Amino acid sequence: MYSALPPPQRRDFISVTLSPGEAAGGYNNSKAWRRRSCWRKWKQLSRLQRSVILFLFAFLAVCGVISYTNMGEQWKSLTNKSSEDLKPEPEIPGLKPANPAVLPAPQKADANLGDYQALSPQKHLKPLHVRRGPPNLQIRPPRREARLQTQDDAGRAKEEPHPADKEEKTEKSVISWRGAVIEPDQSTEPPSSKVKEPEKPSSLEGEDQKEPVPINERQMAVIEAFRHAWKGYKEFAWGHDELKPLSKSYSEWFGLGLTLIDALDTMWILGLKEEFEEARKWVATDLLFDKNVDVNLFESTIRILGGLLSTYHLSGDSLFLEKAKDIGNRLMPAFNTPSKIPYSDVNIGRGTAHPPRWTSDSTVAEVTSIQLEFRELSRLTGDEKFKKAVDEVMKHVHALSGKNDGLVPMFINTNSGQFTHLGVYTLGARADSYYEYLLKQWIQGGKQENELLEDYMRAIEGVKKHLLQRSQPKKLTFVGEFAHGHFSAKMDHLVCFLPGTLALGAHNGLTADHMELAKALIETCYQMYAQVETGLSPEIVHFNLHAQKGHKDVEIKPADRHNLLRPETVESLFYLYRFTGDKKYQDWGWEILQNFNKYTRVPTGGYTSINNVQNPSNPEPRDKMESFFLGETLKYMFLLFSDDVDLINLDKYVFNTEAHPLPIWAPA
Repeated sequence: MYSALPPPQRRDFISVTLSPGEAAGGYNNSKAWRRRSCWRKWKQLSRLQRSVILFLFAFLAVCGVISYTNMGEQWKSLTNKSSEDLKPEPEIPGLKPANPAVLPAPQKADANLGDYQALSPQKHLKPLHVRRGPPNLQIRPPRREARLQTQDDAGRAKEEPHPADKEEKTEKSVISWRGAVIEPDQSTEPPSSKVKEPEKPSSLEGEDQKEPVPINERQMAVIEAFRHAWKGYKEFAWGHDELKPLSKSYSEWFGLGLTLIDALDTMWILGLKEEFEEARKWVATDLLFDKNVDVNLFESTIRILGGLLSTYHLSGDSLFLEKAKDIGNRLMPAFNTPSKIPYSDVNIGRGTAHPPRWTSDSTVAEVTSIQLEFRELSRLTGDEKFKKAVDEVMKHVHALSGKNDGLVPMFINTNSGQFTHLGVYTLGARADSYYEYLLKQWIQGGKQENELLEDYMRAIEGVKKHLLQRSQPKKLTFVGEFAHGHFSAKMDHLVCFLPGTLALGAHNGLTADHMELAKALIETCYQMYAQVETGLSPEIVHFNLHAQKGHKDVEIKPADRHNLLRPETVESLFYLYRFTGDKKYQDWGWEILQNFNKYTRVPTGGYTSINNVQNPSNPEPRDKMESFFLGETLKYMFLLFSDDVDLINLDKYVFNTEAHPLPIWAPA
C-alpha cells in the first residue's frame, strides 16, 4: 500500500505588470501621467462619492462669491472714511476756547520759526474814513529772517499754519524820573505764488470781521495834534531824542531817537501810514546801538525795548524784533551784580554797567518795571535768560523784609539786595510802576503767578490803610505819602496811573471795591486839572485836609506847578471809559486835550511842557516835548475817544508803563 504524499509547498510572490511605456521609460511624474492617474481614481469612485465632492465644491464657490462682495463694500467704505478724515473737521461752537485769541503758553520760538511769515506794515494801515483800528497784534513767535533760514525752515513753512495764525489772518515807553528832574478783506500775509487751500474762517474771525467803526471828530482832533507834534519833530529834531519846539532844535538823552521809537506804535494805531514808513526807514538805516553811551536801564527798556516789541507785534515786521533783540542783549550786563538786583545804568557799546555815581542804590520802580518787556523778549526769541533775570528780581523783592502792609520803600541796594531809606512809602516817583507791574505781569502770564497777585492785593490793602484820605471841601479821595509814621497830603500826578490799574484789576476778576476806588480816584485826578487856572494839572499837588474859607481842595506850591504833558490821568480815563462806558470820562479827556492845545501847542510844530499851570496869560513854556507825549498821552487820547473795544482789546493785550501794548499769554 502506498503512503500519502505531502502537500505541495506554498510560495509567496509579487506580480508586477509593466506597460510598454513604463517598461521603456519608467515613472517620470509628468503632468500627463498625473492627469491619467487622477482621472483613474475619479472613475474608481462611486456615483455617490462623486456627487458629494461636486456638491462641496459648488457650496465653496457660492460662499466665496458672497464673501468677496461683502469685503468689497467694506473696503470701499473704509477708503471713503479715510479720505474724509483728511479734511478739517468743522468747528464745534460749544467747544471753542473761552479766549481763543490769547497767546499760547510761552514756548521756544525756534521750534516753529519757519511756520510764520513777515507781514507788510503798509497793508494794515487803512484810510482814516474806514479804519476800525489796527489789525490784531501779531501774537506769535517770529519768523526767522530770510538770511538765516535753513532748508528745514523752508520745509516747515509749507506746513499747516498754527491755529493762532488763522486768527491773525483776520483784519482787523542830575537824573530825571519819567521826565521830571529829581480795509476788512485785506490779507495779513505777503503775496505768495503758492496756491493754498481756502481755509474755513473760525467763529472768532467772523466776529472780528464786523463793520469798521468810523473815526469820530475827537479822534480826528487827536490825529491832527499828533501830526502837528510830528511836524516839529521831523523838521527840527529828526532822529534825536527830544524836540525843543521853541528854539527849533533838539536835546539828547541817550542819542537813540527816543521820540521816534516811542511814537512808532502810536502812528500805527492812528493809521498814519506815511509817517510810519518814514520812521521805519530811519530805524532800518540809522538806529544803531553799538555806541559808547550810558543809558538808563528802566527808561531804555520801557521806551526802546517796549516800543520795538509793540511795533513788531502790530506790524509783523521782523526788523523791529531784530532791533529789540539787539538792545535787549546790550542791556543784560546791568544784571551782573552781587545781588542780581540790576544797576541803573548800562553802557550799551562797552557792555558794562554801574550804579549812579553818588550811590549804589537803584530805585525800586526801576528794577521791578522792566519785567513785561524782558519776559516777552524771551517768549519771542526762545532765550530764557531775559525772563530768568527779571523773574529773579521779582522773587527777591517778594521775599524781602522792610515792607509796610505790602508797600515798598523807594530804594534798593544792588550789593546787598536790601531795601534802603526805610520808612518812606509812596505811589509816586521811584515806586509807582512797581505796583502797576505786579498786576500786569499776573495778567500777561495768564493769571498763573499767584505770588504777583498776592503782593498786588496786599499792597492795595496797604494803600487803603496808610495812604488814603479825603480832602476838603469836596471830600476828594486821594493817595498821599507815609514817611516815618507821618502822613503827608502830597500826591504826584504820577499817582493818577492807579485808577486805571485798579479798574484793570477789577475787570480781571478782582474785588468790586477796587472799581469803586478807581472811580473815586479818577474824579480826584480830574479835579487836579479842573481846579487849576489853565485846566492843566501840576506835577504835584497838596490836598487840604481841613476846610478853610476861600480854599480849594487842591493847593499848589511854586516848585510843583509845572506840567510835562504827562499821560497818567488820560490813561486812567481810557480804562474807566472802556470798562464802564460812562461818557463823562471822554468829556473830561476832551477838556484836557483842548487845554493842551490852548496852552502848550507851539505854532511852528510840536508841544511844550510849561512851568506855570496857574498863569493862563503866561504859562512859561519850557521848550521841551517829552517823548511820552507822542508815545502815551496822545495814544491814550485816541483810544479814550474810540467806541471800538477791539481797538487794542484789553482782554488780549496789556500795556507796559510807556503805553506799548504787549500780548497776553494763555494759561499753561
